[in-house]
Amino acid sequence: MKAAAAIALAILLLAVIASAIGVVYARQQSRLQFVELSHLGAERDDLNFEFGRLQLEQATWADNNRIDQIAREKLGMIAPSAAGTVVIRR
Repeated sequence: MKAAAAIALAILLLAVIASAIGVVYARQQSRLQFVELSHLGAERDDLNFEFGRLQLEQATWADNNRIDQIAREKLGMIAPSAAGTVVIRR
């Protein structure tokens, strides 16, 4: 009877130790994932900032006045006069 009680006690002790190790492991994994989540959040914020900057830059480059200025300066284009404009109707 005492041998069975000792075996049961040893099994319970091993189960408690295994459970404690499992809890420590789970908490460590949770901490590591939280740190990774924080880094990814910061990276997301940086990318959103960069995306906004690139949208602003794209809007600047595609502005009609800028395109008109480049067409006049680099390509020598000019707007046609009223006499040189032909309106076609269907």
